Amino acid sequence: MPDRIRILLIDDHVLVREAIARLLAAQPDFQVAGQTATIEEAVDIIQSQPVDIVLLDINLGSEQGGAFLGLAHDCGFRGRILVVTAGVSKREAARLLERGCAGIFLKHERPTLLIDRIRSIAHGEVPVPLSVPAGDLGQVETAAARSSFTPREAQVLRGVCSGMLNKEIAFELGISEPLVKAFVQQLFNKTGVRNRAQLVRVAVEQYFDQIEAGPDGREPV
Repeated sequence: MPDRIRILLIDDHVLVREAIARLLAAQPDFQVAGQTATIEEAVDIIQSQPVDIVLLDINLGSEQGGAFLGLAHDCGFRGRILVVTAGVSKREAARLLERGCAGIFLKHERPTLLIDRIRSIAHGEVPVPLSVPAGDLGQVETAAARSSFTPREAQVLRGVCSGMLNKEIAFELGISEPLVKAFVQQLFNKTGVRNRAQLVRVAVEQYFDQIEAGPDGREPV
């Protein structure tokens, strides 16, 4: 562990992200290695410079932040990922822990608790996988924790239902193929299926209203 804990922030709310960055920068043993609102930029950062801890919001507007967990693993990231979110269901929390996050911290908790949690995780004082501490989850549920899709997930799902390959969906949406793959896996997790054929069937049977048209009302891709 270096003299200072190098931290990357991933959050699409600029005010929240900058407030956390100021809080962390005030700690003598912390260093803000970067901050971003997108998964792709976050992957670029962890591949280009040392990062010890990632603070990850799982709701990133049109993106589902949970996809970062798989991408970080695929690119060999050896640091720890702490999910920092406004709320999450117990089911989604279990999935996040299974996919490799080191813990879950709710944004309404005291800032001093966040600082303590980061230090504990960085210095290996908390075992991994970390069980969710009592009271961390509360009864708060986010839209992403329910059976609904983010706009980006819906776009990827429409591509899958249209029979498009990952690389075709990536070209259509202007994102990377690994990111499309991560979104497809996220869709598998949300719908409880194991392959694309099952995903298409479940989407048509249960989620047609969410894939019938894009978030802006346009026809599917």
